[in-house]
Amino acid sequence: GAAVHDMITVLSRRWKDLEILVYPVKVQGDGAKEEIARAVADFNEFLPDTDVLLVGRGGGSIEDLWAFNEELVARAIAASKIPVISCVGHETDTTIADFVADVRAPTPSAAAELAVPDQAAVLAQLEDQARLLVSTIKDRLRGLEQRLGFVRQHPFLQSPHRMYEERIKRVDELHGRLPEAVRQ
Repeated sequence: GAAVHDMITVLSRRWKDLEILVYPVKVQGDGAKEEIARAVADFNEFLPDTDVLLVGRGGGSIEDLWAFNEELVARAIAASKIPVISCVGHETDTTIADFVADVRAPTPSAAAELAVPDQAAVLAQLEDQARLLVSTIKDRLRGLEQRLGFVRQHPFLQSPHRMYEERIKRVDELHGRLPEAVRQ
């Protein structure tokens, strides 16, 4: 119906090339509660990698929305391992499904907005993070380059033979004193 069309429009606008699966069910009248509960269970059983379920319908009278007050539907939503956004009716409509879902949205279109972030905003945030990461890496490299410069200036690296020449002289000196020390 119109609610499904509105949700698909909002979802597609917010995230290009989004994979959207629609499970059509009766939303009022005989058999509606069973079909709604079955749809939630089927997604959990056959498509457990689904990111989020939007369960609902457009507005109507309390009688029209009654399937979403049924225990069978409430238990199916509560048992769902996939997060559920309940989006039954208009802003003023409230059903039991709203209370057992992970999130309640005031309308199906609002549920679509809650379910999917705005792709442009996410990409802008990723670009900001990438710039920050590059800046951090450059700062770190500059710091390491500076430390390397200090190490290069260390006397040992400037003329390493001087460092061990002094040690060799000391060893020679001790070696020369060794016979006298043994004699004593």
